[in-house]
Amino acid sequence: MAAKTKTDKSNKTKPNKAETKPFTAEVSRLLEILVHSVYTDREVFLRELISNAADACDRLRYEAVTDPSLTEGAEDFAITITANEAAGTLTIADNGVGMSRDELIENLGTIARSGTRAFVSATGENENRGEKDGDQPAPTSLIGQFGVGFYSSFIVAHEVEVISRRAGSDEAWSWISDGTGAYAISAVDDLNTAPERGTRITLNLRENDKKFADPASLAHIVRTHSDHVQFPIDIVEIKDGEAGEPTRANAANALWARAKSDVTDEQYKEFYGSLSGLFDDPAITIHYRAEGRHEYSVLFFVPGSRPFDLFEPSRKGGVKLYVRRVLIDPEATLLPPYLRFVRGVVDSEDMPLTISRDMLQQNPVADAIRSAVTKRVLTTLQKEADKKPQSFAKLWDAFGPVIKEGLYEDYERRDDLLELVRFNTTKGDGLRSLKDYVADMKENQTAIYTLTGDDPARIAASPQLEGFRARGLEVLLLTDPVDSFWTQGVMGYDGKPFRSITQGAADLGNIPTDDAENSEKDKSDDNKQPEAAELATALAFIKETLGDAVADVTASDRLVDSPACLVSAEGGLDRGFEKLMRERGKGERNAPVLEVNPGHAVVSALSSRLGQGGKQAAADAARTLFDYALIADGEIPDDPQSFGKRLTALLEASLAENA
Repeated sequence: MAAKTKTDKSNKTKPNKAETKPFTAEVSRLLEILVHSVYTDREVFLRELISNAADACDRLRYEAVTDPSLTEGAEDFAITITANEAAGTLTIADNGVGMSRDELIENLGTIARSGTRAFVSATGENENRGEKDGDQPAPTSLIGQFGVGFYSSFIVAHEVEVISRRAGSDEAWSWISDGTGAYAISAVDDLNTAPERGTRITLNLRENDKKFADPASLAHIVRTHSDHVQFPIDIVEIKDGEAGEPTRANAANALWARAKSDVTDEQYKEFYGSLSGLFDDPAITIHYRAEGRHEYSVLFFVPGSRPFDLFEPSRKGGVKLYVRRVLIDPEATLLPPYLRFVRGVVDSEDMPLTISRDMLQQNPVADAIRSAVTKRVLTTLQKEADKKPQSFAKLWDAFGPVIKEGLYEDYERRDDLLELVRFNTTKGDGLRSLKDYVADMKENQTAIYTLTGDDPARIAASPQLEGFRARGLEVLLLTDPVDSFWTQGVMGYDGKPFRSITQGAADLGNIPTDDAENSEKDKSDDNKQPEAAELATALAFIKETLGDAVADVTASDRLVDSPACLVSAEGGLDRGFEKLMRERGKGERNAPVLEVNPGHAVVSALSSRLGQGGKQAAADAARTLFDYALIADGEIPDDPQSFGKRLTALLEASLAENA
């Protein structure tokens, strides 16, 4: 790109005392790794520099909406790559927004400390391992993830010079570094040698990397990695000191604006990677153009794996909003928070270019787009769940906890989400839908049973489940923190209410057991229950012994093998939800109901001991029974030392009796 001159300013001169500033130690280490590591795809540097140039043009287009003088006389944006194979140089120039002195220091002399540390750690480990560990990403694949795009220049260059002039400024600045620990910055004396606006980056290529000054190779790299860039990318070859005619290297057409039939899977994947910073394959691609009352283009990707920032509180959204190819918001909230894993672009033809982020929230066009694209994503996910359950199971494992947030956030789409959500259940046949659950409900079953907790293995072994399993009643096993919240607000599905099996009485008496083994166990002499009066006396004694620690002590119809369990009082909070709130400092422990198994040998022995006057032994047994129920519920006894002494005494007595 030939630099234009301004005769009224080109003769200005300035003191040109270069300041030398050191990189941080971490950046020095990063540059050392970039230079000396073995990269499987060294051409990544060009993709990064082109992306930066396109961003600069995008930014200036946006600024020029309110200040047209910034682009006066040069409204057409372009990126020019100049290759001089004889001199061993490669230049990437844009006529975008450019950088001031302070911006050069901030953008090129500083890298986010945490990102650098992570990159250095990851690439350092790779160097130590060699190339055998296929599960570790190659160093080149880490570049986009840690924000070191510009520094990838040093993969192929032994020295990099940047000359930049901020749009609207009469000053230009030079930034030079060899990537070994410092950079020099100075004012450009002769403005004739600087761009009228924008940035020019010149790479002095290493001897083994001069192939990157070959125009044919450059054209191939651009088509492979940057064909989707919406600004024209021209390649100019310097041969025998003369500049040849520029050759267009890319389609200069935004990928989302093309017809689906014109886009290859490889182009989709490349765009997905450049857009999201992720390097897996997208699991689902959603590409369409909406026409009618509002016109806009959509290109969305559902990642194949969980993005590292999925649960970052500062994460606003993964959708970029364009208005007629002008970037308005790089993190537009066009999808609800529970779909924040989706990455993509929406390009509207209807919204005004001057819209701000605050105005976007109240804009009727944005509202219409927001509603339509959300519906489209949910519909696409539902189709995937119905037609490709195994593929969807992988997506659910990655994004299910996030999607379920919508069950209590998005009342308008709750019914759609209830059709989409999947659960692990006591049936053990993989993920199950609510539709599957309701279709398999037992005769006389009136509710959808749930059990919440934080440990899948523990809740699967919960004593509260025993009576439900014995009767073939399926229970949803909910182990995500969000489950404790949505189950409090969602009334039910298909006319069947959700009911926690840790709240109130189980009321299983009207559903017969279908487990022959348990039925025979109930009839056996070894499982003989105390007489009604004897049991009532035992329950009253246990309640008196435990005092305020329990709200009540009752006989259970949900227990089969275990002697006791804890449940909430009728109308009380779900046990899992109460525990979660306590952990967050937003609640106190409510006295639970202790349910005991009348047919268990421990309860029978306790009742018999009471009848024989052994109150102290029965009291110790009652307290131990309560502590056992706490442990089975994932909690710690209130007095662990006392529990330990009682348990030791019981073990000693049992061993002495059997000696």
